[in-house]
Amino acid sequence: MDTRRPLRIFATALGTAGLLVSGCSSGGSAPSASATGSAAVEELKPYYVQKLRWRDCGTEGFQCTTMKAPLDYAKPDDGDIELAVSRKKATGPGKKIGSLLVNPGGPGGSAIGYLQGYAAIGYPAPVRARYDMVSIDPRGVARSEPVECLSGKEMDAYTQVDQTPDDEGEITELSKSFEKFAKGCEKRSGEILPHVSTVETARDMDILRSLLGDEKLHYVGASYGTFLGATYADLFPARVGRLVLDGAMDPSLPAIEINRDQTAGFEGAFQSFAADCVKQTDCPLGTTSTDGAATELKKLFAGLDSEPVPTGETRELTESLATTGVIAAMYGEESWPQLREALAGAQRGDGSGLLALADSYYEREPSGEYANLMFANAAVNCLDLAPAFAGPEAAEKALPEFEKASPVFGRGFAWAALNCGSWPVDPTGAPHRTEAKGADPIVVVGTTRDPATPYKWAEALADQLSSGTLLTYEGDGHTAYGRGSDCVDTAINTYLLDGTPPKDGKKCA
Repeated sequence: MDTRRPLRIFATALGTAGLLVSGCSSGGSAPSASATGSAAVEELKPYYVQKLRWRDCGTEGFQCTTMKAPLDYAKPDDGDIELAVSRKKATGPGKKIGSLLVNPGGPGGSAIGYLQGYAAIGYPAPVRARYDMVSIDPRGVARSEPVECLSGKEMDAYTQVDQTPDDEGEITELSKSFEKFAKGCEKRSGEILPHVSTVETARDMDILRSLLGDEKLHYVGASYGTFLGATYADLFPARVGRLVLDGAMDPSLPAIEINRDQTAGFEGAFQSFAADCVKQTDCPLGTTSTDGAATELKKLFAGLDSEPVPTGETRELTESLATTGVIAAMYGEESWPQLREALAGAQRGDGSGLLALADSYYEREPSGEYANLMFANAAVNCLDLAPAFAGPEAAEKALPEFEKASPVFGRGFAWAALNCGSWPVDPTGAPHRTEAKGADPIVVVGTTRDPATPYKWAEALADQLSSGTLLTYEGDGHTAYGRGSDCVDTAINTYLLDGTPPKDGKKCA
């Protein structure tokens, strides 16, 4: 698994919609010279004045269209990329504020799937009444010229490779699996691979903002979506409207620190799960202590490493798949009962429960095909930052610090961080402070026991942003908006509806 994949699990397995096109129009402002890179403003103007042609998606209440953006912003004449957009118009009553773009994270999560399966029907009614709910699948993702890397059968093999190698042979096998993945991406998606960075996607969002007729961008981004939103704010501070960055990432960190922090985050999430589990009569990890639960889980992983168990289909439950299944359940407390049942099943020799959790994480369909989530995830991550480890020796050297961060997951997370070491495209991004000087107030939301985007990242981003204000949810799970806290939801709704941010440092239990 790619440990730089912070993503709201519930938002990734939603229904799809057809991508169609028909009538409507433009507005908004053209790009400033400072925000267009090496391309002149005039070279980008055609993209800012194109017409969006909306048509029904085939999903009731939603419209879909496509828009064009330069494949390479530095060379707009070298060709276009076509990006998928969907919206659900404001329902009223009340004066329309504008469009509210949403992104669920990943990188690689389908924003259109998130919009149609959750945001445009699940966000609070007053918000949906006054905003057109809009999403754009980022370049390389889902409906927007998706990155492709491996076939379904090849992905099945890839997900089963041992990610806690015990000897040189297993280290070689793991390294070769990363190399095969990277070569597959280059073979199938070589043209787009150098052009799926977060900076390019943020520039695409500004074109869309203009085409929707909005002077400023209103946006809710979760998880990786916070990095995308913060990047937009840094590029276009004068065009920042009401931005909510929920489950924040810290753009100033190098890849190795991101991976190490997430390792500690998932350890903390497991400790919360274990503390709850040992109080339950059906806890498969014992009923004594969290340390005892950790010992039992490691024992289960070790047993699967030597002898996988059947699942009722051709794939067996390996240690790597079991670990992924457990990780998938760490994103929210609502998955804990399912995890207890799945672990108990695995102990009985039935791996189907943990396999189902792993498949949900990887977005594997019952047909054996995979969504492009993991392909896009690697493509964006490996372009945005230099690899955590250039080779197996560096990963092996870092094992002690990763195991210190998480006795349960540390080894696997360290080796997983090797995935960008064989990437065929050089990274174009680097760690940097993100200040967005001159932007309107930006709300940064952090959950104290968030496994995928540790709370200290939210503190760091709110501190870096010149207009950042921190809203804290003291609890478990990944992200906070819409997860049951009236305090969090009221603060964000108030900001989205009347522009008043919560007081910096506000805490919700």
